[in-house]
Formats: sequence, C-alpha cells, structure tokens
Amino acid sequence: MNRISKLFEEKKHGILSVYFTAGYPALDETVRIIKDLQDAGADMIEIGMPFSDPLADGVIIQQSSQQALKNGMSIRLLFKQVRNIRDSVSIPLLLMGYLNPILQFGVEEFCSECERTGIDGVIIPDMPVHEYVEEYREIFEKYGLFNIFLISPETSEERIRQIDSISKGFIYMVSSSSTTGIKGEISSEQENYFTRIKGMGLKNPALIGFGISDHSTYSKACEYARGVIIGSAFIKALEENDKIKEIIQRFIKKIKRQ
Repeated sequence: MNRISKLFEEKKHGILSVYFTAGYPALDETVRIIKDLQDAGADMIEIGMPFSDPLADGVIIQQSSQQALKNGMSIRLLFKQVRNIRDSVSIPLLLMGYLNPILQFGVEEFCSECERTGIDGVIIPDMPVHEYVEEYREIFEKYGLFNIFLISPETSEERIRQIDSISKGFIYMVSSSSTTGIKGEISSEQENYFTRIKGMGLKNPALIGFGISDHSTYSKACEYARGVIIGSAFIKALEENDKIKEIIQRFIKKIKRQ
C-alpha cells in the first residue's frame, strides 16, 4: 500500500504535512530536515524542487527556491541525496514542483527515480488535468506514484468531481486564490468554501494549505478537512539557520501543541 493511503487509513484527524525547499537553507540539509521533521511529529513531508519561476508560491518560498538554486540544488542531486532515505524515514514523502523541470529530466525517468528512492507522490501545480490523464497517468501508475491535484475556491464543482475521480491519496485544498504565504486568521468566506467542499462527499480526503501558519489556523482547518499543509511559516522558521533540530521541534510543537 502506498504510504499516503496508509496514513489516511490510520489517522482520521489532524494530519500535519510540512513543506520545505530542498537545498535550503543549505545544500546538504535536505535529509537532516526530513529526519528531524519525522522525529518531531510531522505526519507527511513535501519536499520542494526549486524552480526559477514558481508561479504558485509566495515571496518566502520563492526566496528559498532562489537560494536553493544558488546553493546548487537540482532534481538529480535531490534524488542522490534521498537515495537511502527509507533506511531511516517511514512517513510519506512527496515532491512538489513545476512541470518544466520534470519534462527536462524526463517524466518516466523521474517517476522511476521516485519509486527507487521511496517517494510516494508528487504535487505539480501547473500540470493540466487533461494532460495528466492523456499523457502521464499510465507512467505515474506504473511506478506507484500518486499525483496530487489542487483545488481552489474558484474551481467548479464539475472540475472538482473530475479531479476526485482520477485522484489517489488526497486532494490539496488551496484555502484562497492567492499564492502561498503566511496569512491571518481563517475568514468566514474561507469557512464557507471549506463547508461547501466538505458537503460534496468526495471519495478522496482533503488537506488544506496556503495560509496555515499556527495552531489556531491548523485547528480551524482541521474542522473541515483531514489535516493541513504548512510551508511558508516553516521556511520562515528555518531562516534562523541555527540549531535546526531544535527549531523544527519547537515549530511542530507550536502547531500541534503536543
């Protein structure tokens, strides 16, 4: 069973998925951060593949991506770094990034490397649904790789149900129509959106991301979905760039209030 499916089967509430950019703050910190996140209590990890034009990302993630590229991070190096990650990490791992670098790497080679290194899924915000179904679905399924789609407040019910029908694992529920980033409290408008999606009775569970940054927004989002995805707030915490293990433990504890 794919580790993502296993997680959602075993944990029914309060899933915490944490995003960070591979190669940030330093090129050789990727594996250490993954291990420390697991040890601190993260349920799932999304590893960002840095890209020069990250359209869906806010300033904090953009800056981390630029720094990671300056540090020398690439998809090939990332796969090399996580080659033996499954010797010490058991929670689900996903790669998140954009389609162009994957095309340059080679889609089948990319999926093959994901299987070989123990990557469970990918999130590619700019991959069109029809393109995935017509061109890449067979390849992803061949290597047991889940492709996670995003929905937003503007996504039509027809589109959401189409995404639900082809999805495995979970649906990434974008909390607002803006880019990623640290926002304030969850608004009543967002709650209406969450309630609408929850009432659709989708077959796939959802995680809410974009703007989840503290215990308050984590708890509120978990009332409407199986859990949350946090990225910008975690990367902001990593800017301290000192005693990373302690930073990660403190961050996860603050979110979950363990």
